[in-house]
This record gives sequence, structure tokens and C-alpha cells, in this order.
Amino acid sequence: MPNVSAVRPATPEDVPTIVRFVRELAEYEKALDQVAADEGHFMAALFPAHGEPAAFAHIAEVDGVAAGMAIWFLSFSTWTGTHGIWLEDLYVTPDQRGGGLGRELLATLAALCVERGYHRLEWWVLDWNAPSIGFYESIGAIAQDEWTRFRLDGAALERCAR
Repeated sequence: MPNVSAVRPATPEDVPTIVRFVRELAEYEKALDQVAADEGHFMAALFPAHGEPAAFAHIAEVDGVAAGMAIWFLSFSTWTGTHGIWLEDLYVTPDQRGGGLGRELLATLAALCVERGYHRLEWWVLDWNAPSIGFYESIGAIAQDEWTRFRLDGAALERCAR
């Protein structure tokens, strides 16, 4: 019997799995020591007690078992005048890679964009992650190499805020 896969919005019960997946992704990206987020952070962002969520998540399942996730939030383009989706993390467990779950997660987010009139689905990929780059190119994604990413954090962020 073939494996049955599905993509669905995350629920509060998925938060421990999301945290585990984030840690596994960070380990793959050689940055596990940088992960400070815990279940409380994800509960507050994805399922706040008051107000609207700041972030969203989808879970990919195979035979009812979580095997991947997409964590995303809304962006906004002043050029199109519309929202978009910024994909913060896309993760599929190593045993399920190559089986189409990443494509299903991206297709789900692309369908949300089309349904809601958003004009963009965007994300970063590490320049050394050749398998992911190849996958993204295979679905028609185009690298935006002409832009340089900047970040303020830590002491520099505090200095700028003063």
C-alpha cells in the first residue's frame, strides 16, 4: 500500500514537533547553537492567547505522522501593493526527502498566495545547500542574487535603537 501524504495547517498540539523540526533543521545548517526558540515562543507566535498570529505553520504528514513543516509569515510589497508569503523555514525529515513533501508544502503556500491575491512567495536558501537550490530551481524559483541581505541584532541592534 503506498504512503498517503497530506499537508495541513499546524495545531497547538504540533508545537513540540515544530520545535524538534526547527532544531533538526538548525543542526543540518550547522547552526544548532543559535536556536533559542522553545515551545513557548512558538505557541505565542502561532497561537496567541490574544490577537492575531504573527506567524503560521503547515505540517506535512505521511501516513498520519508529521514528516515536514513550513513556517511562514506575511510580507508586503510596496511595488505590487499586496501581501506575499515569506517562507521562514521549510523542512522535511531526512527519511522523507525526495518523496514530494517539500513540493507539496510549497504548492500549499503557492495556492494560498493565488487564492488570496498575493503576488510573491519568497525565501532564503544557504548558498552551500546545493540539493535545495537544485530543487527550488526545478520548480521554477529564481534566485534573487542582486540583493544583499543585512541584519541588525545583538549589541548592534541595541546601539541602533538608542
